[in-house]
Amino acid sequence: MSKKDSAGVAQILAYLNEKNRPFSAQDVFTNLQKQCGLGKTAVVKAMEQLAQEGKIREKVYGKQKIYFADQSQFADVSDAELKKMDARIAEIGNEVQTISQSCRQLDTELKELNSSLTTAEMKAQIQELQAECSGYRERLEEIKSAKNHVTPEERQKVYKERETYVKEWRKRKRLVTDMVEAILEGYPKSKKQFLEEAGIETDEDHKVTMPNI
Repeated sequence: MSKKDSAGVAQILAYLNEKNRPFSAQDVFTNLQKQCGLGKTAVVKAMEQLAQEGKIREKVYGKQKIYFADQSQFADVSDAELKKMDARIAEIGNEVQTISQSCRQLDTELKELNSSLTTAEMKAQIQELQAECSGYRERLEEIKSAKNHVTPEERQKVYKERETYVKEWRKRKRLVTDMVEAILEGYPKSKKQFLEEAGIETDEDHKVTMPNI
């Protein structure tokens, strides 16, 4: 066995004794990959060797082997000590829960801060909005100072003229439609062909919609 392998075996043994809990070979390989530098196959062989030498214990559950420290090397623990350990475990568990909740809150705050504008970005946006508001003010002043405002009388006149033109438009369109329908009664071709031959352009051809009065 090389020095590297020997050192790896020693690290695995020390790790199992320190943690004093069951591990699979995969668990040990994952947890000690950086420290001992052994491949998975080497870890499996090392743990099997330690089990054969009686330095660690091995249990088989189905197709999986579980390894743990030899409990005979540890002193017996009294009931009082076990209760003390359980209380400490519960205390640490509460601390972990509190810290985890704090971490979640900090993570939420961090995400909000990352999604917020920086001071420089906010200043730039303020300047942009101020410039935009200034432009609107200038435009408003131009409108207020304009001398060519439309009077109510002029506006009413335009509305009446528009109404007259729309009525005439509707009247002429109805006349043309009636004439075309009358011709099509004795026309051997389709309406589309007739309109093309007669050179008639419709509102639809120019995508024009008649406005409401």
